[in-house]
Amino acid sequence: MPSVEKILIVGGGIAGLCTAVGLKDSGIETEIVELNPKWDVYGVGIIQLANALRALAALGLAKEAIAEGFPMSSLVMWRPDGEPIATLPQPQIAGPDFPPQNGIARPKLHSILQKAAQAAGTRVRLGLTVAHLETTPHSVKVSFTDGSHGEYDLVVGADGLRSKVRRLAFPSAPEPQYEGQVVWRYNLPRPAEVDNIWMWMGDPKVGIVPLGPNLMYMFITDAAPGSPPRFPEAALAQEMQKRLDSYRHIPLLAQLRAQITDPSKVVLRPFETILVPAPWNQGRVVLIGDAAHAMTAHIAQGAAMAIEDAVVLTEELRRQTRLEVALQAYNHRRFDRVRQMVEMSRQLCIWERTHDPKADPVGVTMASVQLAAQPI
Repeated sequence: MPSVEKILIVGGGIAGLCTAVGLKDSGIETEIVELNPKWDVYGVGIIQLANALRALAALGLAKEAIAEGFPMSSLVMWRPDGEPIATLPQPQIAGPDFPPQNGIARPKLHSILQKAAQAAGTRVRLGLTVAHLETTPHSVKVSFTDGSHGEYDLVVGADGLRSKVRRLAFPSAPEPQYEGQVVWRYNLPRPAEVDNIWMWMGDPKVGIVPLGPNLMYMFITDAAPGSPPRFPEAALAQEMQKRLDSYRHIPLLAQLRAQITDPSKVVLRPFETILVPAPWNQGRVVLIGDAAHAMTAHIAQGAAMAIEDAVVLTEELRRQTRLEVALQAYNHRRFDRVRQMVEMSRQLCIWERTHDPKADPVGVTMASVQLAAQPI
């Protein structure tokens, strides 16, 4: 293990919390600062494919996530007229004790990770973030937005797409790019027959994902060129219903459409991407998760890549005797794998937006599954 005694993790989301959990019993003191004083997340769901479960298993958290979610085996794709396209079985790469995939409500996953990080002894400070970083050969001196200061052996930027750490330590990094598409999400009661991920590959694309015995969520990917659309909150439920007008002939979707009534429960987000060029560290400051790479949701790998980042970074911090070597190994193991995931998710987004007749969504989806199955 390198001579690292104290690590600052900026961001208390998936990537940051998994990093803290990965350093449990390592002898390294960990501290998280999180800008959101409530330390909560918006309440829809996450698809955890097999590689996400494998990474959670490495942290000792997969079984708890499965118990709080809905295990699944396949992705079922339909034409917009309701005729089946394909059923894509998912590999059981996390091992015989784990399903090929799992759906889980975001607040439940967040709670699991919060409790695990705190049980690992991580100090958590809320309502603040970094204001200034001064890197020296032996430490990083940090000024915080509440006026306090600290000195750390390593700073982990896990503060998401709008990362303050990235702006401070990587001033030449690209800005997030809007991909001309948005996603609508809404939690609904789960019909008994919906036991896997179902997607209708029309315009717009519609999907439903089980999250528990009585819960699922619907997503709609919607082309929105130029800039992300803005609607009054009171109109969000009606606007989401409009996106389902062309699916009224499908009884299940018509039934679900009628249940989208509460505008406060509609979550509308733009698809934005970023891929920071390698290396993802500048001296003793390193990026993980969406701070280093954000992708569209088309292959359900955004959260999985963040968890894998945390697993690999903490493995290398435990394994190597020099911090520089540990960070080099982290970059080597992560960059090309993540780059391919970003590119595949973006390709699917472009095809949906442009209606390319040469599009091969099944082929690219299967390629992403095969990549996910490879060792990290």
